[in-house]
This record gives sequence, structure tokens and C-alpha cells, in this order.
Amino acid sequence: MRYSWTLPCAVLGGVLMAACQVLIYRYAPIEQTMGPVQKIFYTHLPLAWWAFVSFFLVCVAGAAYLRTRNLHWDAVAGAAAEVGVVICSLALVTGSIWARHSWGVWWTWDPRLTTTLILWFLYAGYLVLRKLDMPRERQASLCAVVGIVAFIDVPLVFLSARLWRSIHPAVFANKSGGLEPEMKIAVVAAVLCFGLVWAALVGLRTMQLQQKERLDGLAVRGEL
Repeated sequence: MRYSWTLPCAVLGGVLMAACQVLIYRYAPIEQTMGPVQKIFYTHLPLAWWAFVSFFLVCVAGAAYLRTRNLHWDAVAGAAAEVGVVICSLALVTGSIWARHSWGVWWTWDPRLTTTLILWFLYAGYLVLRKLDMPRERQASLCAVVGIVAFIDVPLVFLSARLWRSIHPAVFANKSGGLEPEMKIAVVAAVLCFGLVWAALVGLRTMQLQQKERLDGLAVRGEL
């Protein structure tokens, strides 16, 4: 599959990401309780959401591989998992910075934080599994199953604040119970910009993994 769209997607995402900073730091109002530190919300939220999308893609690509046995889907799953673990790590880091200012501690075993950390460990283990020395088809099948099962934790992260008592804020609310209009615009813009960059990263990494697969095949056949 050709991924010629990755370059324009990356360029557009980078340009829009830079422009989005104007919305975040000049257009969106400063939250009254936390002050300027609240601006990390516009980075933390998109990172968390696109990490979840990454893990959903791992699940879907794993199911597609089990059905078709096409290694293309294994490459997609691997790329999505790598990008997902990186941005999930960044979401945990930005969340810790936010928590330090809000709660006075870098980390607390809040249900949403805990389930997110478990999610990170699950997919970090998935990446370790992809590096183990075993027959290629067996490895791809095992990774697909693990990627599907691990996704169960994603709905738990979403529902954790409702299932258990949580101090993790969903959004910063105004008096009417929702985000200020300017904040909504900045949040939506940030999520869309991060999405373009995310798509470019997943597409580029998929191409790299497919190229590695072809080179490994040539090496095994003695053609390299």
C-alpha cells in the first residue's frame, strides 16, 4: 500500500500545530482557578485521545491480520502501537505536571491515572513481544491476540471516573457546566492538529516496518 499522503499530512499538521498555539495562548481565556498552567490541557487531552485511537487501530489491525493473514496489517498494528506508547507516555508526563500544580503531588493512584498506566504497561509489553525471536507468522498471530485483548483497558480508562470515585477532571467547566466557547475552539483545533501529525507518524512507521519485512525476506532468500 502506498503512503504518499504522509508527507503532505506531516507538513500540514506541523503548520497547523504552530498556528494552533495562537488559539491556545492568545485566543483561549486563562482558567480562573489554575491560571496559565491550565494551558497544558490543550496538549494533554489530544495526546491521551490519540493514544486511545492508536490502541484501537492496533485492535482493528490485529483482527484484520487474524482474518486475512496479510502481514500488512501486522505492520499497521506495530506502527500504531509504537506511536501509541510514545504519546501515551507524553500524556502521562503532561498529566503528572498538571497534577503537581492541581493536587500538590506528581502522582496519585486515581482510577483514571491507574488504568492509563496499566494501559501503557500492556502495550509496552506488546512491543517487547514483537521483538522476541520466534517464527514470523506465529509472532504476528500472538501479537494480534494480545493487541485485541489489551484494548479492553481502553473503555475502562474512559469509564473509570464513573465506575470509581475519581478526582480527575473531565474538562474545565464554566458556570453553565461546559467549556468556554473559546476553549472549545482551541481544544478542537488542537485535537485535529495532533490527529494529522499522528496519522503521518503511523503511516511513516508502517512504511518502515513493511520495508524491513521485504529486506528480511530478501536476506532469507539470499537475494540481498
